[in-house]
Amino acid sequence: MTDDLEIIATLPPLHSGEVLREEYLVALGLSAGAVAKACGVPRTRIERIMREEMGVTADTALRLGRYFRTSPDLWLNLQQRFELETARAAVGAEVEAIEPVLEAA
Repeated sequence: MTDDLEIIATLPPLHSGEVLREEYLVALGLSAGAVAKACGVPRTRIERIMREEMGVTADTALRLGRYFRTSPDLWLNLQQRFELETARAAVGAEVEAIEPVLEAA
């Protein structure tokens, strides 16, 4: 039997656009255009986030948070975690090779 943590560790990082697309637009039957109009942003911004071509900015997080009655932190935390996991996969070994200036407390 495979350990659940092992499965989670092998999954690709979750992009905020996937959450927006699957948990909100698809689940609620909304179009990118409708969300963009309600949030006062260009339709292409929502579409690019949904296609995972760009991330959620603080401005967009505030707007999505208000529209979907969530915290803007939800959107920024999803984006930050995605960026950190992606960067860790790309340069983690290089980062680990850096010698810290101070010893851990």
